[in-house]
Amino acid sequence: MNNDHPTQLLNNPIYNALNSGNNSFAKGHENAKYYMENVAAFAGLKDNAIADFEMLYQLSKHESVFVVFSTFSVRITAQWEIINYLDMHQMVFEDKKINFSKDELIVDLKDDHVKEMKHLVDLTKPGPFLDRTIEFGNYTGIFNQKKLIAMAGHRFNPNTYREISAVCTHPDYLGNGYASILLKEQIRRIVNRGETPFLHVRNDNIGAIKLYQKLGFKIRTPMIAYVIKKV
Repeated sequence: MNNDHPTQLLNNPIYNALNSGNNSFAKGHENAKYYMENVAAFAGLKDNAIADFEMLYQLSKHESVFVVFSTFSVRITAQWEIINYLDMHQMVFEDKKINFSKDELIVDLKDDHVKEMKHLVDLTKPGPFLDRTIEFGNYTGIFNQKKLIAMAGHRFNPNTYREISAVCTHPDYLGNGYASILLKEQIRRIVNRGETPFLHVRNDNIGAIKLYQKLGFKIRTPMIAYVIKKV
């Protein structure tokens, strides 16, 4: 884990999370780690080097699918099929003086909500959400007539940084400010823990980027997501 400067942890957020705040979910080797099945489909490689991808190949099951993040273009060996490639921004919360209060619409999501959560994620595509992803904790939602219409939660936890993830709203309920309400609650919880919120967003999602900036996030670095499958 890189400790030269605290923010450098975010250059390799998955690997550093698996070596610190998310280590209870970690599998793998010093150079190639990944989350337990049904928790998250992400792998963290120490240097994103060819040897690291080869180690991940040796450790993982047949036809495993992983998402790997990098701040630079990486060479991925022929052992892996690239299923998708996303250009993103990594954004970090910098307005430490902000003081949010919990909104009465917010409901803490629990295991019996997972089926609804997965349905909302399948509909809106904010990123992978599996049967045990809720174990990252602090998933919150908004309901309309007992129907889950918006949600957000935590994911990567590299040391004193905690990622806000799975921010999504049902298409029929867009424009009501639900994402803003949930984001403020996520920020409030993370800051109250003495940690710093961060997140990842596609660099062409202008509306979301503007919302995040309005709430106190700033773009820190470009980030590439590779979705790869073992062949």
